[in-house]
Amino acid sequence: MYTVTGELSHGNANAVVAAGLSALAEGQSEFDLSALSKIDSSAVAVMIAWQRQAIQQGLKLHFTGVPASLLSILALYGLNEQFQLHTPERH
Repeated sequence: MYTVTGELSHGNANAVVAAGLSALAEGQSEFDLSALSKIDSSAVAVMIAWQRQAIQQGLKLHFTGVPASLLSILALYGLNEQFQLHTPERH
């Protein structure tokens, strides 16, 4: 499992894409987003880049711990169905 931590925004999107692509190249197909502290709409572009690479490699990419803020952005763009999303359990 590859864990994405900290901020995922316009300022670091390229670096986050590159790190995720490296994880995919190593065969990782589950990306944990629960440790993200801040996101903006750039996160969607990052996820799309990862998804494209996963498809090219024949991997099925899964996202776990998807923050509610990111789910809202994906819903706004009508993209929830484009990704395998697993949200954090709520108690």
